[in-house]
Amino acid sequence: MLFALFSALGATGLLYPVLMGLMKRSLKLSSTLLDSNIELIGTLGSAIAKRDSDTDSHNYRVTLYATRLAEILGRPNEEVQDLIVGAFLHDIGKIGIPDAILLKPGRLSEDEFSVMKQHVALGQQIIANNQWLRKAATVIGSHHEKYDGTGYPSGLRGDDIPLAARIFSVVDVFDALTSERPYKKTFPLEEAKRIVRDGSGKHFDPTIAHAFLENADRLFDEIGAAPHGDLVARLRVVIGRRFEHAQYG
Repeated sequence: MLFALFSALGATGLLYPVLMGLMKRSLKLSSTLLDSNIELIGTLGSAIAKRDSDTDSHNYRVTLYATRLAEILGRPNEEVQDLIVGAFLHDIGKIGIPDAILLKPGRLSEDEFSVMKQHVALGQQIIANNQWLRKAATVIGSHHEKYDGTGYPSGLRGDDIPLAARIFSVVDVFDALTSERPYKKTFPLEEAKRIVRDGSGKHFDPTIAHAFLENADRLFDEIGAAPHGDLVARLRVVIGRRFEHAQYG
């Protein structure tokens, strides 16, 4: 029995370096795959931003806003990871919308708006066959739902709307208001805050809207007024921290 014990210990000693080598190799491969996945969402997000007559900055800002708001609300890391991916890819389905509608400078007709709303379903189809990109499904599928049930595509109401989408909808509207677009000028910060406040309980979850408004001035100074290069650098730091121990295949 003693001999067997020593033999087992000896075998363990011989196998230990091999096992450690395999583990390090696995971690390296996983890290490389994660880096590739993160580069992929950046590329896809940038592609739709360019086609939508916007800059990449919108995607970076809403992702940073959403992450900070989730942190303020005390959400767990796994939820924040999904929110990061969803925020960056929220409008990926617009790739399938005709230019005449997507780039129209004026108000859309009822028929045109019906076509525009299809970007939600198109976005879900685009990510459906990629295990990692499916993390974005909640935000893509529900970020146009409204708290009072008047949103689309499903008319979800209140807490039936996934939390990630409720968080994202607040920051998406706020950034749209405080950013210049081809079809609109920038709203003053106080006006943007008023619109979010007025939308509480209608468009937005009241608890989430309140949490955002309590921090809106600070977040706008930190994110909304930052140049593009700073946004990119800041999001890299956030991703590095949030996905530090993540392993995705």
